[in-house]
Amino acid sequence: MQAATGDMEYTQVRGASTAGDGAMGTRSVNDERWMARALELAARARGWTSPNPMVGAIVVKDGGVVGEGYHRRAGLAHAEVVALDEAGDRARGADLYVTLEPCVHYGRTPPCTDRIIAAKVRRVICPHADPDARVNGRGIAILREAGIEVEVGPGAADARRLNEQYLYWKRTGRPWVTLKWAQTLDGQVATRAGHSKWITDEEARRQAHELRSWHDAVLVGIGTALADDPQLNVRMVEGRQPWHVVLDPALLLPLDARLVEPGQTLLVCRDTTEGTRRAVWDSRGVDVAAVPGSRDALDLDAVMDVLKARPFQSVLVEGGPTIITAFIRACLANRVVIFIAPKILGAGRGAVGDLGSEVIGHARALRETELRPAGQGWRLTGLLAEEPCSPA
Repeated sequence: MQAATGDMEYTQVRGASTAGDGAMGTRSVNDERWMARALELAARARGWTSPNPMVGAIVVKDGGVVGEGYHRRAGLAHAEVVALDEAGDRARGADLYVTLEPCVHYGRTPPCTDRIIAAKVRRVICPHADPDARVNGRGIAILREAGIEVEVGPGAADARRLNEQYLYWKRTGRPWVTLKWAQTLDGQVATRAGHSKWITDEEARRQAHELRSWHDAVLVGIGTALADDPQLNVRMVEGRQPWHVVLDPALLLPLDARLVEPGQTLLVCRDTTEGTRRAVWDSRGVDVAAVPGSRDALDLDAVMDVLKARPFQSVLVEGGPTIITAFIRACLANRVVIFIAPKILGAGRGAVGDLGSEVIGHARALRETELRPAGQGWRLTGLLAEEPCSPA
């Protein structure tokens, strides 16, 4: 509600400017420009801040930047503090642009609102409220009560896209799920014989490793784990190492599998799997969680509860067609990232299996799609439409 109110207020400001207030119109344009810069700063920490959001901040006075910064990782100073420290006394009477509502609670660091009020800034501009229950409009209210003008709305769409994982996690309590796969132009992820290395080129694989570093965990099914013996780590770029999650109903994963890393690996099995099998993994420092399921498949809602309890803010699903299809059918995927190689196989294994679609209208649609180069091929991303979606 707070975010919606803020967006409405900013819309009214823009509407007033078009009615003849030239100064207000200039301010609106400048607000968007400086917010774009703050979002660029925030994005520098992509993959490093979880469970915190990415946040950037800029202090602007007399038309120029006098301080800027971003939140580098959880436990370190928040963006507002970094920017205000750099600005020093010049922050008095300045405008502070921050890409998320300033916090009001004590965590690993003190409340940012206290620091902002002490700096005596004139105005604070943020895109939207923080859905964290400890904040959620309180930061905006406290600043206004202190006599600081607060504008809510500039850059809201880009800010929400930047922190889509965090915002979804805070709103629902469940991790954001990204589905990723590599395929040929004709939609094949492997040959008929199961050969899949390498469909894409080195640059596309580098981007895929970057994508891993942006998520708290990478998840595969036991079929992929047995067929490919993947490492599931980040190698081709600098980044935070994700957890390795395997959906393994009968705990068939070999003890010497390359993805096994004590304290960083989670196996999810069926709740009827022998306790002795679980004990072996437990003795090796590998987490094991049991959920309802059949011999070949697990209850994905229960799996999501396990991932939620860890807690993972985001999960990258890199499984084969069986796992990808299961997540789509269960309406548990948020974003799709497809690396497309300029190759044609003609026959093989399709990326997605039967979704139960009887007519075109039943197809799962992507929205807000983007197509960008990825080496000699392309990277297609899009959000899976939330409606309509009925678990099959």
